[in-house]
Amino acid sequence: MRSSGRNSGSGGSRNHRGAGNSRDDKQKRAGRPRPEERRYDVGGSSDRTGSGKPASGGGRGAAARGGAKGGPKAPAGGKGGGPRGGRPQPPARPRELDAQIEERNRARHSKPQVKLSKTFGEQEGERLQKVLARAGMGSRRACEELIEQRRVEVNGKIVTEQGLRVDPEKDEVKVDGLTVATQSYLFFALNKPAGVVSTMEDPDGRQCLGDYVTNRETRLFHVGRLDTETEGIILLTNHGELAHRLTHPKYGVRKTYLAAIQGPIRRDLGKELKNGIPLEDGYARADHFRVVENVGKNYLVEVSLHEGRKHIVRRMLAEAGYPVDKLVRTSFGPIALGDQKSGWLRRLTNTEVGMLMHEVGL
Repeated sequence: MRSSGRNSGSGGSRNHRGAGNSRDDKQKRAGRPRPEERRYDVGGSSDRTGSGKPASGGGRGAAARGGAKGGPKAPAGGKGGGPRGGRPQPPARPRELDAQIEERNRARHSKPQVKLSKTFGEQEGERLQKVLARAGMGSRRACEELIEQRRVEVNGKIVTEQGLRVDPEKDEVKVDGLTVATQSYLFFALNKPAGVVSTMEDPDGRQCLGDYVTNRETRLFHVGRLDTETEGIILLTNHGELAHRLTHPKYGVRKTYLAAIQGPIRRDLGKELKNGIPLEDGYARADHFRVVENVGKNYLVEVSLHEGRKHIVRRMLAEAGYPVDKLVRTSFGPIALGDQKSGWLRRLTNTEVGMLMHEVGL
């Protein structure tokens, strides 16, 4: 009886193992792992040991956190993916295709913008207070106060309301009757020292006016000339029309000079200069003459005239019998040299620019 029981038990166990082996064979053939070999980790490296096997308890914890279905799936194809088994990288585009794409993008963005009508786009011109502020007349609030005080006029009409739009390139804007340079113009006054050539560039390498404005991006040019040994005020600007009118005899802009001569001088020298001194290129007349200082035989005289011929003051006084030892131009129209030091460059104020324009009818 015992032997039969042992035989039946052993036979049952063999049958059980046989059934298990057959089930495992079916799972292997189906491509599924055995239940005890399944891994339920979701890709966390902390659940694995250094040997690549899951750590004790790691499988159940990962399955509890995310489950086998929540983990990342391995890519199809296995080893044929990217550097770490990811998706395969697309082939690189040829350089010719990249160049064509970039060219199309540039052409698309370089097309001229469509101008919208005033109903949908921006209104033409700029606000008057903004134009005045940019021209240096003060802050926008201060410019609004100028408009409120009826001190601003556009094209000959006094502005009575805020927000008027103007075209800085076409409209004439005045404050207190003086024209405002609303465009990007520059106006400077230089006290030219003796020995400086009145040109913006000198091929012989001598010191010239351009040496004083080398840091300016905008090209400037001088208004009139002073000979090399004459000192004093000379104007620099990029306003072509203003420069032309300031030097044209038609507008008669007066220039004033101080000349150091040796005396004694005749009493009627001033009258003689006003009546006209004959020169090789015609008569030259002074508008004003006076003696400023006299120390012994040294005289300092002031001569004003509206002509601009070369060396005109030196030639007039030399023809009258009084060669000039030193000559300084102290004013050009309404712009005075004042206490500006030799070699110093200063920017003209808006009032001075307005006076210059008024002098020549701008």
